[in-house]
Amino acid sequence: MAAPWRWLYRPWRIFRVFSVIYYAYMVEYRAELILWMLSGSFPLILMGLWNQAAQSGQMGLQPVEFVRYFLAVFLARQFTVVWVIWEFEKEVVQGKLSPLLLQPIDPVWRHFFSHFSERFARLPFAILLVGLFFWLYPDAIWMPTLYGWFWGLIAITLSFCLRFIMQYTFAMLAFWVERATAIQQFWYLFYIFLSGMIAPLELFPPAVREFVLWTPFPYMIYFPASLLVGLPVDLGRGLVTILFWGGVSLAINRWLWRRGLRHYSGMGA
Repeated sequence: MAAPWRWLYRPWRIFRVFSVIYYAYMVEYRAELILWMLSGSFPLILMGLWNQAAQSGQMGLQPVEFVRYFLAVFLARQFTVVWVIWEFEKEVVQGKLSPLLLQPIDPVWRHFFSHFSERFARLPFAILLVGLFFWLYPDAIWMPTLYGWFWGLIAITLSFCLRFIMQYTFAMLAFWVERATAIQQFWYLFYIFLSGMIAPLELFPPAVREFVLWTPFPYMIYFPASLLVGLPVDLGRGLVTILFWGGVSLAINRWLWRRGLRHYSGMGA
């Protein structure tokens, strides 16, 4: 009976070993992890600004809705943060990628599991910050619906995968340029303004909002945050758009990876 499932043993073993190893590595630097979490508290600052602006009653959302939305943005950012481009660029520039290519596992999985395990190391601190938030804003306490919890968590997971594969695709350019991170920093400007991190998309002009919804940016922050707080979003369109941009990025990534390896070998690696 176990024979049909034998092909799952190796992937499960890789998943288990990598997850445990990188989790242990992440919790070893808890102080640094806390600092990284605090550096992502920008949405909580914006929350106070929009909360005050909403007191006029002309913003389209109630003050408490702004507070809940930016808390959801904070959580979405905490669990979708990605840094693979900096690590991959260093591996290519310093030649550290060469020994990894000799191993029977694609180097991408090491990066993926380091990110995956970091989510669990970050979770206790995120819970503490949410508790502090509700202590400061007791009127904003709410519990997402079962629908919001289920689809919100799925959206956060897909958003993380989308952002990871897009940034990893940018990282492939490190085979040709020494500072692929400069491209990421330029892309980050669009991410800040179009992802819903600065303001909910409900505040955008209708034509601009419709255009932005065809880009991948809102589905990295706005889409999962809205599901958690109960703001109206098109669930089907959101999931399809994430899968579409993820598929496009994956195809480009694999093409760049094959060409990049030939270029990397040609440089004497």
